[in-house]
Amino acid sequence: MSKSATSCLCGSVKITVENVNPQFTVCHCESCRAWGGAPFFAVQCGTDVKIEGTEKVKMYNSSDWADRGFCTDCGTHLFFKFKKSGEYNMPVGLFPDLKGLEMSMQYFSDQRPDYYCFSNETKELTRDEIISYFASEL
Repeated sequence: MSKSATSCLCGSVKITVENVNPQFTVCHCESCRAWGGAPFFAVQCGTDVKIEGTEKVKMYNSSDWADRGFCTDCGTHLFFKFKKSGEYNMPVGLFPDLKGLEMSMQYFSDQRPDYYCFSNETKELTRDEIISYFASEL
């Protein structure tokens, strides 16, 4: 997809992404569900991301392989950023005008609680598969 621009709820942080992957992912891990109260629906945005208002962005070291960023004024969840590659995954909801989105994968599928499910046919990776993958990325 082409260039997309967005901001946090209060407008303190503005983000421009050159290329948003329409194949979004869903993460069911406990951290993502605790962070947003639900699974994390994320679009991959690569590294070509411009962030204005960085003084209002707080980074949280959420794992050995990634940090999470949020606005210190309004609390909007801005991104999940991989430490090694510098690539950003951002909440789908930050980009309300995206068209043609398709759920492509679900992470930590074995941690998905039984109180929700999706009918989408996607690839699914368990906790052990994700941990194994990221162990090679550290």
